[in-house]
Amino acid sequence: MATPYVYAGHEGFHEAIAPRLEKAGYKRIEDAASAEVVLTYCVSQTALEDAYFETEGFIATVQPGTVLVDLSPSTPQFIRDVNAIATVHNLSFVEAPLIAQDLRGAKVFTEPMNLTCFVAAEDEAYDKARPLLEMLVGSIIRTGSMGSAQLMRAAYTLQITAGLVSAIEADVLYQAAGRTILGEDAEAQAGCLLPQIQHLLVAIPAGDFGGAFTVEMLMAELSAAISAAEDADLVLPQAESAMRLLELLAIIGGTDKSPAALALIYSDEERGAEFGLDWSRAKETFGAEHDHDYENFEEDDDVEDAFADPFFPGSSEFDFDEDNDFDYEGTGKEQA
Repeated sequence: MATPYVYAGHEGFHEAIAPRLEKAGYKRIEDAASAEVVLTYCVSQTALEDAYFETEGFIATVQPGTVLVDLSPSTPQFIRDVNAIATVHNLSFVEAPLIAQDLRGAKVFTEPMNLTCFVAAEDEAYDKARPLLEMLVGSIIRTGSMGSAQLMRAAYTLQITAGLVSAIEADVLYQAAGRTILGEDAEAQAGCLLPQIQHLLVAIPAGDFGGAFTVEMLMAELSAAISAAEDADLVLPQAESAMRLLELLAIIGGTDKSPAALALIYSDEERGAEFGLDWSRAKETFGAEHDHDYENFEEDDDVEDAFADPFFPGSSEFDFDEDNDFDYEGTGKEQA
């Protein structure tokens, strides 16, 4: 007999895993009160909160004993809150955020061996969800107490995002200067030691910016990591700067593209237009004076003004003294 489940979240993700669910004996239904399993993969915190806590959300509508499996990126604190409320309602909650090894192409979510999930849950809840998880992913890593899976997910996201941005910038430099330095026949791509990032870099020369894992999904993961830091009273300038770049890419039309499309931010407008990007949207959002070429940073004031731009989060905490030495307010220390 089929196991009835309800799903909430990104429909593209569900389309990728639906054949495996059906083959394993799971049947999607609309009536949450009749479901034995709830599965969620949301790409915004608001959507995830609504799925569980709005008037007709899962907490209010499912039956006691139902297994709730959340694959979304979120914050440790939010997950702990969900678990506490689920426990009061006699529901089994499983925290299981996903990561993918190869982020390119259409098969990111269709190949179980490409997927890993970090899992935190009580043993009884985990035992109930284990057959489902083992069918969806190739590797399960149990992380400990509730919230720890999202904490590990956040740490992973911060490193992957930093690697992506730095690798793309290294690649842009290599393409701009490589042939002059190494000769016209040189292979003008820097490469990356991280296999997850190298997979994306390979797609850039061919202009292969489609794929199941999108900029929207990466933004959801990075937003969750930044929110987790805020909950811990931390500011992560590098992560927030990366988020500004991703937001810019989304504004000009890159939401549904692969994260490899971040390379187009560093290209001219004509190159971006080939892939449906429209820089006029950035001008509408940030004002007519916005210029993505950044070619005229010649005066000291230009540099200081740049750090007052919305693209640089936390700008109010930075200052330049009269000798143009970079100083972080509150530390009393100049940064070398």
